[in-house]
Amino acid sequence: MEERNTHPVAPPPGNAVTSIAFNAATLKQPIAATIPTVVPTPNVPKLTEWNTQHLGLRLGADVAAAASAGALVAPIISIIDRGIIENASGRNTLGASIKTSLATFLLRPHQFIFSKPFALIFMVYGGTYLTANTVDTITTTVSSSSSSTPYSAQHPSFTKFAATSTANLSLGLIKDRSYTRMFGAVNQAPRAVPLPTFALFTLRDCLTIFASFNLPPLIAPRLQLEKYHIPGFTKSLDQYFSSASAAQFLTPAAVQIVSTPLHLLGLDMYNRQHIGLAERMRKVTSEWGKSCLARVGRIVPAFGVGGVVNKNVRQSLMGGIH
Repeated sequence: MEERNTHPVAPPPGNAVTSIAFNAATLKQPIAATIPTVVPTPNVPKLTEWNTQHLGLRLGADVAAAASAGALVAPIISIIDRGIIENASGRNTLGASIKTSLATFLLRPHQFIFSKPFALIFMVYGGTYLTANTVDTITTTVSSSSSSTPYSAQHPSFTKFAATSTANLSLGLIKDRSYTRMFGAVNQAPRAVPLPTFALFTLRDCLTIFASFNLPPLIAPRLQLEKYHIPGFTKSLDQYFSSASAAQFLTPAAVQIVSTPLHLLGLDMYNRQHIGLAERMRKVTSEWGKSCLARVGRIVPAFGVGGVVNKNVRQSLMGGIH
């Protein structure tokens, strides 16, 4: 026979009874009541720290670089712009106008530098370079990698294109209106510049600005100057000038092939009213060659030489600040 345990079983301790009772009560509750509520944490975006160190000095460097470039290019551009407008209006030939302006610049430089034509050109290009420099400085200040980005970095963004285009267009239209009235046709009184002329000048300047500020940083890495040599020289082209400088000269000059007809058509619409389109096209075609060369001659100093000077002066000043 199987032996049974006859010893009495002791009751569980008090805390054990309580625990069992608590667990039984808990099991009778709805399951959802026993699950803790999870409160979602709001997705707070991480604030980017702006690098505002030496910001005043950096903006001062932007002004100094832009003023240096503007003062350097203003004489030759004012001379060529006057010549192109006087030639288009029939007031003077291109060569004679340039000779007259050069004589004034060399023999009476104070009169030339403090003249209205010089001041207008300095305003246009100094203001355009200052806008480009300021956009670069602001972009470097607020970018996520601002702490590691050099102060002299250039940013070929749409924001830069829009800002420099707006500055150059607004200042350029003030200059064009004044130049057209000062050096336009002699047989008619100065009048308001018509809307089509403004539109053509606007398109002309947009092309030039895009080719001067946005294209060079994009094209420079593709030039590969180390593969090319000047005949009779053993060193490659990159030993004489950088790809950045070459792109800064080439792109503004090349776009003049397209922008010059727009410029001539806009001038003709101001100088000659009630003329058919075919006659205007003949006028533009006949003046295109020498005017294109003249505009290349003005745009290379304006955004080639000026662009390199502005870039180098700004880079040097920013390097000292950094």
